[in-house]
Amino acid sequence: MLSNVTSSALDNARRRDTLEETNKEPIMRALSVIFCLLAVPATAHEFWIAPLDYQVSPDSKLQANLVNGEGFAGVTIPFLPRGILNALQFSGDQTAAITGRPGDTPALQMDPIGDGLAILGYQSAPASIEYANWEKFQAFVDHKDLGNLRAMHDARGLPDAGFTETYMRFSKSLVSVGSGAGADRRVGLETELVALTNPYTANLADGIAVQLFYRNDPRADAQIEVFARSPEGEVTTSYIRTDADGIARVAVLPAHEYMLDAVLIREPSAVLQDATGAVWQTLWANLTFAVPQ
Repeated sequence: MLSNVTSSALDNARRRDTLEETNKEPIMRALSVIFCLLAVPATAHEFWIAPLDYQVSPDSKLQANLVNGEGFAGVTIPFLPRGILNALQFSGDQTAAITGRPGDTPALQMDPIGDGLAILGYQSAPASIEYANWEKFQAFVDHKDLGNLRAMHDARGLPDAGFTETYMRFSKSLVSVGSGAGADRRVGLETELVALTNPYTANLADGIAVQLFYRNDPRADAQIEVFARSPEGEVTTSYIRTDADGIARVAVLPAHEYMLDAVLIREPSAVLQDATGAVWQTLWANLTFAVPQ
């Protein structure tokens, strides 16, 4: 009897320890990501959706990582509900929310909602970064071609050091499900890149046309940074500009993965300034897709 009681107690203890360790796992994963993010340079913070596969069958799982970094290299972010305002899948006229558990990796895991072109859309919660000096901020402004911020900064009487920028991510990814047929479209992001050419079904001899929006208006004469990754993993970077209708064309190669990134900057609303202490706000539009072999 004593042996049975002892065995039962040991079993219960093991189950309790296993449950405690299981509950700790998402927390530890989230903490590890936070520590990794501290190592990401302030000026290198593209944020993109990285599907595990850009072409999937209708009966398979659609999975994608969220990545923070630069040029296809960065930190993989698990599913963190507090950091996500919206995560949705679109296919034709269908829409489905993307849900998950804290700590899930890949962060986005779902069943396709239909055959055709799947559009994954993501909107982050606001986050902030503090600049220790003007030079770091100016390097970022130059990189993203954000205009003459020096004059506007001075006109507002802002300090050259210790000031804060708040930012939000508006990321999309295009995945071919089954036939891959269909078209990208606006999905309601405040700033958004829309592919006017289907990368999986169209003739791409003339490249892929994209249109950049801010709210309901096309963004004219705006810079789009283009990252292209070859099958061997080599990444090249180029820059294109939108025309008067917010349209630009991306030259593409077979079997390459592409990421497009465009940033705008504005003065935060009074409410946001009070909540965050930020003096500038940036909105990041990002789009990923692949070109088949």
